[in-house]
Amino acid sequence: MIIGVGIDVAEIDRFGAALERTPELAKRLFIEEELILPSGERRGIASLAARFAAKEALAKALGAPAGLHWTDAEVYVEDSGQPRLRVRGTVEARAVQLGVRSWHVSMSHDAGVASAVVIAEG
Repeated sequence: MIIGVGIDVAEIDRFGAALERTPELAKRLFIEEELILPSGERRGIASLAARFAAKEALAKALGAPAGLHWTDAEVYVEDSGQPRLRVRGTVEARAVQLGVRSWHVSMSHDAGVASAVVIAEG
C-alpha cells in the first residue's frame, strides 16, 4: 500500500550558489558519504542537487512534518545503479509512525534542473 508520494525539483545553479555562499550548508544537508564519491572525489553539484531534491521529496511523502533532520535521510546508489534511501533518527521515527516499510526513489538531472520522486510504501 502506498503511504505517501513526494516530488521535488532543484535548480542546479541556484543550489550550487547556495552551497558556495554558505559552505556549512552541505554539512547540514548531507552526511560525508553523500558528499564524497567512492573514488574519494567530491560529488558534483548536479548530483548533490538531485540528492537534495530526493530528501525534499521524502519529507513530502512523510507529510512534511516539522522536526525532520536532513542528515537522518541518506541517499545512496547500489552497485546496480539504483538509488536508495537509508533513514534513521527523526525520519525513521516518522516512517515507523506511518507504517512505512520500504522506499522507492528516482532521481534525474538535465537542462539545469535536478528532480526526484519518492514513494513510501507500507
